[in-house]
Parts: sequence; structure tokens; C-alpha cells
Amino acid sequence: MAKLKILNPQDLLDQAQLIHTSEAVQLAISRIGKEVTLQLEETRPIVICVMGGGIVFAGQLLTQLTFPLELDYVHASRYQNNTVGNALIWQSLPKLDLSNRTVLLVDDILDEGITLLAIKEKCLALGAKEVYSAVLVEKKLSHPKPIKADFVGLDVPNLYVFGCGMDSYGWWRNLPAIYALS
Repeated sequence: MAKLKILNPQDLLDQAQLIHTSEAVQLAISRIGKEVTLQLEETRPIVICVMGGGIVFAGQLLTQLTFPLELDYVHASRYQNNTVGNALIWQSLPKLDLSNRTVLLVDDILDEGITLLAIKEKCLALGAKEVYSAVLVEKKLSHPKPIKADFVGLDVPNLYVFGCGMDSYGWWRNLPAIYALS
């Protein structure tokens, strides 16, 4: 599928449907921070941000975690600024040694689950003792997914959503609320 060029990103936003307000997003991030702390504060985990969509959520979640942790990132994508996923492309693997460590993957969305599962399996193959995942949103689908996130902020309908790190044709990752394409 060819990348659709959006000449006016503002039109995209103006025609979008608000799914979750910025206040709802902040409450969800705060709740996830508490849940992660209860589960992982004694493990000194490696938190791995899934780039690029996970960066907004990871940045906000990290400020909620008041225990020692190390930070790394991974970049694997199926979307490449499109609205339909393709083959997984690995752009960067974690740099830290994951051997016998607890890992927390932080991503923007659990959609089909293919990318998150592949990243989890890669971390385990790199020696991680256990791998947890936190996602800001989970898309509700009518079929089962190959992975379940351990920490989920909000549910979204089966629409193409953007904001809070998720993009629409490369635009609007910076929005504090979550929208759906019309």
C-alpha cells in the first residue's frame, strides 16, 4: 500500500473523533504507574521503550516510577507511516545486556499484537528472565491476539487511532488526547 500524502494535517484532526480526553489519558498513566510499581519495584527492571510510538507514553510513565530502573529502546515497526501493518522491520535492538533481567516493554498500542509479541520473544532470546508489557491503549478486536499486555491504560474501538505517540500518516503523535480517523 502506498503512503497517502496528507497535504493539510489540520484537516485530518478537524475531521477526527475524540476517543479519550487528555485528562483520561493522564489518569490512565498514573494508574499504570502505580500498578507497575507494585509489580516491579523490587526487580530493578530494564524499561524498554518501543519506538517511535511508545516515546510519549514512556516519557510520562517513567516519571511515575520511583524505583531504580535502567532505560533502553527498541525500534521495530509494521506501519512505516501507513494505516495498515506490513512485514516487521527491525531498526534497532536493545543495547543493554538483558541476561537474567526483568524487562518492561512500554508501547503506545496493542493492536493485532504481532509487533509486541515479536519484541517480547526477541528480549527472551536475548536472555531476559521475564518480560512484562505496558501499553497506553488496547484496541478491542473481535478475534484473539497472540499476546496480552500486563498493564493497559485505556481501551479503544477497532478504528485507526492517533495521538499520545500514535500517528496518522506520520502526523499528530504529539496530541495529548486520543482521536480516531473519521
